[in-house]
Amino acid sequence: MIPSLNFIETGFCLSYIWLFVRVLRGGKAWAKRPNLLWASVLLSANMSVCPISRAQQPEPNVAEVGTPSLIVEGRVWTGNSRSPWAEGVALRADRVIAVGTKQQLQPLRGSSTRVIDAGAGLVVPGLFDSHIHLVDGGLRLASVQLRDARTREDFIRRIAEFAKNRRPGEWITGGDWDHTLWGGELPSRVWIDEVTPNNPVWVHRLDGHMALANSAAIRAAKLSDDALAVAGGEMVRDEAGRLTGILKDNAMSLVERVQPEPTLQQRLDATVAAMDFLAARGVTAVHHMGSWSHVEVFRMAERRGLLKTRIYACTPLEQWQRLAEEVRQRGPGTDWLRIGGLKGFVDGSLGSHTAAMLDPFTDTPSERGLFVNSAEDLEKWTMGADLAKLQVAVHAIGDRAIRAQLDIFDRVAQANGPRDRRFRIEHAQHIAPIDLPRFARLGVIPSMQPYHAIDDGRWADRVIGPKRSKTTYAFRSLLESGARPAFGSDWFVAPPTPVEGLYAAVTRRTIDGEHPQGWVPDEKIGVEQALRAYTLDAAYAGFQESQLGSLEPGKLADLVVLDRDPFKVPPENLNLITVRTTIVGGEVVFEKPDSE
Repeated sequence: MIPSLNFIETGFCLSYIWLFVRVLRGGKAWAKRPNLLWASVLLSANMSVCPISRAQQPEPNVAEVGTPSLIVEGRVWTGNSRSPWAEGVALRADRVIAVGTKQQLQPLRGSSTRVIDAGAGLVVPGLFDSHIHLVDGGLRLASVQLRDARTREDFIRRIAEFAKNRRPGEWITGGDWDHTLWGGELPSRVWIDEVTPNNPVWVHRLDGHMALANSAAIRAAKLSDDALAVAGGEMVRDEAGRLTGILKDNAMSLVERVQPEPTLQQRLDATVAAMDFLAARGVTAVHHMGSWSHVEVFRMAERRGLLKTRIYACTPLEQWQRLAEEVRQRGPGTDWLRIGGLKGFVDGSLGSHTAAMLDPFTDTPSERGLFVNSAEDLEKWTMGADLAKLQVAVHAIGDRAIRAQLDIFDRVAQANGPRDRRFRIEHAQHIAPIDLPRFARLGVIPSMQPYHAIDDGRWADRVIGPKRSKTTYAFRSLLESGARPAFGSDWFVAPPTPVEGLYAAVTRRTIDGEHPQGWVPDEKIGVEQALRAYTLDAAYAGFQESQLGSLEPGKLADLVVLDRDPFKVPPENLNLITVRTTIVGGEVVFEKPDSE
């Protein structure tokens, strides 16, 4: 029902409509009449004076929607651009049934309705992680922890202590070390052989693009110092030509092929642990990048009723025929577990010096990174997958890799004709300036991880120089060009914490405290822009926007209560916000204890 208009409101509305029509008909001539143009802009911005131009929250009727099982009250950012703010959300079963003012929602309450008060916090739609390795993240929770090891001695000590509690022959994995924390020297097997004589060790750098094997793991892989190079990878050697134990990208498969696979039960346990971990951080839905074995784990979890995180599972691009057949036979899945996406790789990572760059690295002028897969294979796989109407998402970090994949997407789209394909480039980190507008023009989604900017920003200038850094993690430039970024973490590579990602995107303050005004501050974005990339635009990146990403009647009842309002908190304190409550499918899956 449209409310009645008083005389002033009617005049404003008619004036706005008249100006808007004149602008459309006047074309370039209106550029010479800026006063009238500004009047039109101001009137359009002040939608509150014109009910025709804003979405009205209909008065919910309890007879129509039923009695809510849960009402969440407080300041609500809905993610719905037509009516972004509300005072409460009513849930029934697994759906949102009403969004509105407290006065509107009051009549819906029943004797069994639970009410959660957000207090001084903020209610937001369920938060996405648009790029995650869910099973590996869960397994990492029980592995040796090396991410914050700041010295060689600390690195060795942590592995030694972990090894004391392992059975002989049991592999030690995980780690996620960062050699930049102790000056940049890559670790070597000679560091840890003495403290791990009975256990093969295979611990990854935090980006997942190189790892360290001790001598026991090298023996298990039957590698020798004269082992041949691997295309798309590297085996690091010392001055005498001996393997140091560091293997990069495709060379890592030489050890991984002999590493014992976790059992199905171990993977299931890791998935459950990972979902609990995510719920405590407000993550309600993920785009998982993994294997078919992971899909089987997720299907088992769904059958047993264990899923508390919605999963869009992406499988390897080179196996696109299998995915096409699975979708044909079984369909894309359910609201809890969907398939239909494919993940490929162009290059490696900047931290491992395997990102494919147009120009050499600043600190190692003889290197420009590498392609993990050939452009020919990537185009063949993308072409076939796109013809099968599957979504293609490809990892590309260096500017040379990004350009190559944009070229492939362009050629495939032209060959296969128009459709809503939503190609994605995962990470899209170091973009050549000339390629920035191509994302919007080609409809390619930049799937990005803001935390990487404040982590890599500690050392990226040394690797690629300040000029190339200007379009690194280019959040604002991409948005202003019309692209639609989706945000995530790349966990296990970075923490799966949207609040920290929000802080990173808004402030760009590196984690070492060396850039208080932000690293490449021109690429900062606002709180609402960042929230949208973690909600509605992330849902869009997985063809889920009709069900998820905003709080609207009829959508799935996923939402999060933050303990403080990020729109009111000083930017430098955004990372101090915590999650009070996480709700998925109308069920509370995490609630912060009152004592914390």
